[in-house]
Amino acid sequence: MESKIEIIQINISGEDKPGMTSSLTDILARYDAFILDIGQANIHQSLTLGILFMTTSDKSGAILKELLFKASELGVMIRFTPITEEHYQAWVGRQGKNRYIITLLGRQVTARHIAGVTKAVAEQGLNIDAIKRLTGRMPLEEENRATRACIELSVRGTLGDKAVLQKRFMELSNEGVDISFQKDDIFRRSRRLICFDMDSTLIETEVIDELADRAGVGPEVRAVTESAMRGEIDFTESFTRRIALLRGLDVSVMEEIARNLPITEGLERLMTILKRVGYKTAILSGGFTYFGNYLKQKYGFDYVYANELEVEEGRLTGRHVGEIVDGRRKAELLRLLCQVENINIAQSIAVGDGANDLPMLDLAGLGIAFHAKPKVKATASQSISTIGLDGVLYFLGLKDSWIE
Repeated sequence: MESKIEIIQINISGEDKPGMTSSLTDILARYDAFILDIGQANIHQSLTLGILFMTTSDKSGAILKELLFKASELGVMIRFTPITEEHYQAWVGRQGKNRYIITLLGRQVTARHIAGVTKAVAEQGLNIDAIKRLTGRMPLEEENRATRACIELSVRGTLGDKAVLQKRFMELSNEGVDISFQKDDIFRRSRRLICFDMDSTLIETEVIDELADRAGVGPEVRAVTESAMRGEIDFTESFTRRIALLRGLDVSVMEEIARNLPITEGLERLMTILKRVGYKTAILSGGFTYFGNYLKQKYGFDYVYANELEVEEGRLTGRHVGEIVDGRRKAELLRLLCQVENINIAQSIAVGDGANDLPMLDLAGLGIAFHAKPKVKATASQSISTIGLDGVLYFLGLKDSWIE
């Protein structure tokens, strides 16, 4: 009687022990079984192992018998499921199509957060392939826990309505968690350039306000800023009017401000790791080059593009030198840096908090609104509002165990 092809899935669960996977696959090897798929996960010394293999009907009985005996010897549970060729071919046909990565990030990621995200995913017809924790293992004592938590989901399927899914994620983000939804493609795995806004992104202040306070014109400068935020004047006019009010300020004040800049949480860790894994980094700021260069020297940024204040006889003239770096210019500079670094624009990342950052956030392969104004957060495809700048690392898929 002619032997028939059989496809069998085995699922093993129990206490993890050295050599378990080796001893089970050794049985398959002795019968020349062909492994079609294999996956393993460990949670707190508990193993879950799945193997999909192909064999022939004259060998399958002996294989299953030996696997059953070996599982009993190892003290684990084993389950066998026959798979039809039609079911297998349909599964193969879905390979590589419509894959997405969903990242949950916050001071804590709770069961409520995970339940909300997974329900939204199921409602849109997506299936979860894998779930992994990107942050370190969590101790029981609250005082010893890290100040961040991150879970990453790999999902697959035909997305029903992206707008509905994004709206649901935005609602969940109001409950203390940031949620990133990214297409899982070659560009996500090969980012090369990351560009940052400076004021209220890399530093927790607006430098022009600091300068204005030293010059005694703080209220006047803030009034112009508020007018710009209401849309009454554009960035260029706002910038020109504000720096005009700084006329006569001694440049020594800038050094004092630079030495005391309030650095955003997570910046040092972020820059250390980005440099370690080979990213190029840039500051694209509507602020001032003096402070951008200070951060470049301290943290190792590769590029700085910002606005140059004109100085005569040791004092600010109230004018600027060169082209103003506004939202349009930031997007131009991002595109230029991609050309200089010889990378696709999809391999770039932009991080910022203000409306003038939106052009570069929209243009970059990954645009992240960081502790942004509501309008910016609602417009950007990704946002971080719960933790520091090093949260960007998790949106890139980096695990603590790889980088610590």
